[in-house]
Amino acid sequence: MSGRRFTEVEPWRTFRWRNGQRHYSGSYWAATEGRHVIYESRLELAHLLFADFDPNVNHIVAQPLQIQAVVDEHMRRHVPDFLLLAANGPILADVKPRRSLSDPRVEFTVAWTRELAEQLGWRYEVMSEPNPVRLDNVRFLAGYRRRWLFPPELLRRLESGEVDGAPLSRACGMLPDWPEPVVKAAILHLLWSQHFCADIDAALTGALVLSRGPK
Repeated sequence: MSGRRFTEVEPWRTFRWRNGQRHYSGSYWAATEGRHVIYESRLELAHLLFADFDPNVNHIVAQPLQIQAVVDEHMRRHVPDFLLLAANGPILADVKPRRSLSDPRVEFTVAWTRELAEQLGWRYEVMSEPNPVRLDNVRFLAGYRRRWLFPPELLRRLESGEVDGAPLSRACGMLPDWPEPVVKAAILHLLWSQHFCADIDAALTGALVLSRGPK
């Protein structure tokens, strides 16, 4: 089952607001979708950012469906957090804080959800707290995700330029006929879209070494 039928579905449930709630819900404009995608916690938002940054992910569906199954002679129901339609197949994903993974109830839900996903030929992933440096970098680059804000001619010139092995500080001066801050912003967009690549587990400083990406 490819999962393509889910590309246009509405979330099974929308986020809820109430006084004193423990989680922060909201919506994020995903470049992958060209529209807003909902999330129900900051941890979900973190993984939504990673999904939007992943060039192999073609669609992101929040709260995609409710699973129902008889497990241990009882009807069980569960709404996964995300369905990611990737180049190598669908990924059903739940976002759980690391501290909750040893909870027997969470372990039970994860086990039968994984089994059902694999019966469909899908992958199932449980996502917890990511590397904080990587998250900070992806969150920063997401500020440059909207391609239409950048002059097409500038992007074309940067995409065809020689960047392999160049530090970010030097690459920003590659086009002296363009203001350096504008060039830097365009390079950060190309890092987001992964036309350029770099070690995003390291600090994004002027010494960051660029290379040409897969796009």
